[in-house]
Amino acid sequence: MFGERSIQLARIGGIRVGASLSWFLFLGLAIWFGAGWFEDRLGSDAGSTAFIAAVAAAFLYFGSIVLHELGHAFEARRNGIDVEGVDLWIFGGLARLSRDSKTPGEEFKVAVAGPLANLIIILVCLAVTAALVGTDRALEVASLSDDSTISAVELVIGFTATMNFLILVFNLVPAFPLDGGRIARAIVWRISGDRNRGTVVSAWLGQGFGVLLIGLAAYIWFVGDDPGSAIWTGVVGWLIMAGARSAAVSARVSDRLEGVTVGDIMDVHPRTMPATTRLIDAEEQFFAPHDAPWIAVVDDGGRLLEIAERERVREAIDGGRPVLESRDVLTPGEPVGTDQPLEAVIRSEPLTRLGAVMAVDGEGVLRGVLTVEQVRRALAAATA
Repeated sequence: MFGERSIQLARIGGIRVGASLSWFLFLGLAIWFGAGWFEDRLGSDAGSTAFIAAVAAAFLYFGSIVLHELGHAFEARRNGIDVEGVDLWIFGGLARLSRDSKTPGEEFKVAVAGPLANLIIILVCLAVTAALVGTDRALEVASLSDDSTISAVELVIGFTATMNFLILVFNLVPAFPLDGGRIARAIVWRISGDRNRGTVVSAWLGQGFGVLLIGLAAYIWFVGDDPGSAIWTGVVGWLIMAGARSAAVSARVSDRLEGVTVGDIMDVHPRTMPATTRLIDAEEQFFAPHDAPWIAVVDDGGRLLEIAERERVREAIDGGRPVLESRDVLTPGEPVGTDQPLEAVIRSEPLTRLGAVMAVDGEGVLRGVLTVEQVRRALAAATA
């Protein structure tokens, strides 16, 4: 979402649902233009009815996007993937997952869960429409192809069904990073046994689809004389093409990093201090001489306990507790194994927050530290 701040709207099934500021702008525009569309269909005297229908349709539309992303999120969680939240923005929604899929089957199930949610919504809309107008007119009303439809309720249901159909079809296009592209990646991954090959193929399809959308945008601009739709289509095409290109680069990097472990590039001389070090001594003898923001704390056997952060040490000293020991103010460091693949730890929380992650052996003994700078050098070598 290009760094936009997300505002929490709700928490569903323990999953945070938020929205960016751009989404609120788009919601207002959707209601504004929607009111005009409903007034055209219901008649110029519809007034407040058209506005209420537009509000209902807008929230049902975005509610459908939330359910689509929750489909991904719940299936991901069912497969052991932590879900950081679901966010809405001007171009749709995004389920933020803690990691990528580990198997093609996992990838397929998570990817297909979103479109499946839209399919269920469509079937519900058809069932409700059939109950209201009868089965003989249900499909026409739900697809907005019945010109005799004059009920605001029927129009809202038809709009919801149509939008979900478009979301379903668009997302099933086999172009990464769309759901269809992820499904294609899972299939190629399953057939070839090579995840990176699956990513490259689906990313190639994604870049091609992005180019087609940009070409369509140019056609709409010059021939269709509809600048608004042209800009929207072109931006969507550019986003898909950029996302696909990024995935292709990531796949190439992963391919070149294959076989590289944390132990291959870590610093084997991490700065440490004993767990029994008094905080005043820690500040004077360990933190101050090196201006270190944190230091690994180990026991007598060299086993990593956790991390001591200078900020917490100073707070304790200023709070009148200078003789506390370093083990009393530890911060979880979430160490990794020296034999872990480098690719698996690149996005680890300590590496992002502290700029480094501790590496331990099978017995928990601290063997090294992996820093952001070391990771950057490895990535630079992989992309050269």
